Amino acid sequence: MKNALIFLLSLALFSCDDGDLQIETINFDDSDIQYCGSSVTTGTTLFFKLVGSEALILTLESGALKNEASDGEVSYALSSNTKITYRIFSDDVSENYFCDTIPVTDPTVIEEIEATSGYVLITTVQKVEDDVTSYEHSIRLSEITLINNSNDQRITDLSINDFGTVTTQ
Repeated sequence: MKNALIFLLSLALFSCDDGDLQIETINFDDSDIQYCGSSVTTGTTLFFKLVGSEALILTLESGALKNEASDGEVSYALSSNTKITYRIFSDDVSENYFCDTIPVTDPTVIEEIEATSGYVLITTVQKVEDDVTSYEHSIRLSEITLINNSNDQRITDLSINDFGTVTTQ
């Protein structure tokens, strides 16, 4: 009995990790896509989703949104121009953090992780209502890999089937 107690205590001591922040899941399914400004244009390149003190930020390369219907999904591999960034803040974050002309100083970024690989998939559909033509861009993320640089641990293989839909004219 004494050996079992010593074994359990040593197991508890050696299995605890009070160190690095561990992120096991990232879930933005219930949050809406946001952007700066009153409407999206083909020049808009910054989109984000917010959940409390977390943000998932999508930066598209210029020209990714086009006012023309696509023939299925158009795939953009992550690169220096197309990025997915996951941020954890010291407190709840709002769209003002991304959109204010003078950047806010609070909350502060606790951790920022940029995706190392994956794809942004965009399907564009033309809509005509009351003689007004618009284009709906459905955005998905696929095979997104986030790696925590502080300990080289893979956080997740992230697929968001519905990052959001935005409309341009």
